Amino acid sequence: MRRAAAWLADGLLAGAALLLLSASLLALAGPAGSADPGSPAESAALRAAYRRPAGLPEGPADNPFTAEKAQLGRRLFFDPSLSASGTMSCASCHQPARGFTDGLSLARGNDGGELRRKSPTLWNLAWAPFLFWDGRAEGLEAQAEAPIEAHEEMGQPLGALVERMGADPAWRAAFATAFPGQARPVTRENLVRAIASWERTLVSPRTRFDAWVEGEEAALTAAERRGLSVFHGPAGCANCHEGWAFTDHAFYDIGLPGGRVPDLGRGPVLGLERADRAFKTPTLREAIRRAPYMHDGSLPTLDAVLDHYEGGVVDRPTLPPELPRRLSLSAGQRADLIAFLGTLTSPPDAPLPEMATPPAAAPAAVASIPPVARARVSQRGRQFAPLRAALTPGGVLEIVNDDTTAHNIRIDAPELTLNSGIQDPGQTVRWRMEKPGRYTAFCGIHPKMRLEIEVAAAR
Repeated sequence: MRRAAAWLADGLLAGAALLLLSASLLALAGPAGSADPGSPAESAALRAAYRRPAGLPEGPADNPFTAEKAQLGRRLFFDPSLSASGTMSCASCHQPARGFTDGLSLARGNDGGELRRKSPTLWNLAWAPFLFWDGRAEGLEAQAEAPIEAHEEMGQPLGALVERMGADPAWRAAFATAFPGQARPVTRENLVRAIASWERTLVSPRTRFDAWVEGEEAALTAAERRGLSVFHGPAGCANCHEGWAFTDHAFYDIGLPGGRVPDLGRGPVLGLERADRAFKTPTLREAIRRAPYMHDGSLPTLDAVLDHYEGGVVDRPTLPPELPRRLSLSAGQRADLIAFLGTLTSPPDAPLPEMATPPAAAPAAVASIPPVARARVSQRGRQFAPLRAALTPGGVLEIVNDDTTAHNIRIDAPELTLNSGIQDPGQTVRWRMEKPGRYTAFCGIHPKMRLEIEVAAAR
C-alpha cells in the first residue's frame, strides 16, 4: 500500500503542475516559432512538474531492500552463466552505455535469432507498475524471472540454474550474505529478488535539465528552453511523457504500421481489442543513447520519430485522444525540441550512477477513513479522486469516467477479481463490494491510476 502511495504522490504532483502549464505554453509556442518559458510562474510550475523524487519507493513487502541483495543482483545481471549457452547475460540486451538497451532494432535471443520487439530500457523501473512493452509483468520480480527461462531469450530453466549455483561454494557464500539466516539461500525466489533489487536502484543520472529544475538558469540554452515549450505546447509530448521520468507508464496505440503479423501489444494482455497495438510509453531519460526507437525499433532517429507523428500515423479506431493529430512543427520548432530532448541524456563519458537507495524515513502512516454504504470516485485528468475509498460490506463503489479518454478499471487480487472492460467517457462502473479486505483498483491502460479500497464493518 505504501508503494502504491508513492506512485500516486509522484503522479499527482506532476499531473497537477502539467495541467496548469499546457494551455499557457500552447499559446506561447505558436506555429511560427518557439517561445521561451521565461516567466517566473511558468518556470516555477515546470520545475515543480519535473523535480526528481527524494529516493526510491518501497519495494514489495516480501523483498525489502538491502545493499547486499542489490550487489548480488548486480553480479547476476552481468553473469553470462544465467543463459543456456553461457554467452548471454541480462546486460547483453540491457547495456548501460546504450541506456540499458542494445542498439538493435529487435533484440537477439540466446541462439542469435531476432525477437519480435526491441529491448526496453531499465531506467527508473522502481516507479513502473507494469513491465515489458505490453505490461504483462507486474513488478520487477516478475520481469526479472521471465527472460531467463524464455526459450527464445536466455533459455535457462531456473531450476537447473539454482541447482548448479547451490553446488558452487562461491555462489552459496554470495547468497548467504544477501539472504542471511536462511538454511538454503540459493533458491529461485532469492535469485529473482536479488536481480530485481539491483534493477530497482537504476535511477537515470542527473543531467543539465535537472540542474535547470533545481534553479540553475544557465544550465539550458535559449533553444533548449524554447524546446521545452514546444514539448508542452504544439508537439503535445507531455500528454504522455510526463513527470520527472518523462513517462506516464501507460499504454497507447500511436499508429505505427503493422507488419505481416501485427503485434497486438497490450490488447491480448488485458483481453480487450480496444487496447490492441497499445504499447508502454517509454521514458525519454537517456533517449539519445537508445536509438532506434519504438517497441519494434522501426524509427532510427528522433527526426524519424517526429516524421511519424507529423505524417506517418496510421488512422485506426484504437488511436487514443492523448495522441496529437496532424502534428505540424516548423523547422525551428523541431530543432528546438530535439535540442531540449538532448538535455535529458547524460554526457557520453558519464559513469553509471551509484546505487540509489530507498529514503531512510518510513512513509507517514495513512489516517483511516470511516466506511460508507456508497462511495463515488472521479477519474478526471487520468487520476482517481479521492485516492481512497472505505465501504461497509455490501457497499457500492461508483467509479465515474468524467475524463476525456477511455479507461479499464480492474482489481486483480487472489481473493477478488473485477474488470470493467472498456469504460468510455461518460460511463460509470458500479461494483458491490461484499468481501471485507483491502484492495487496489487500477486502470489497465493508465496503470499509475491507483485507488486504495477498504471494505470493513462500520466502527
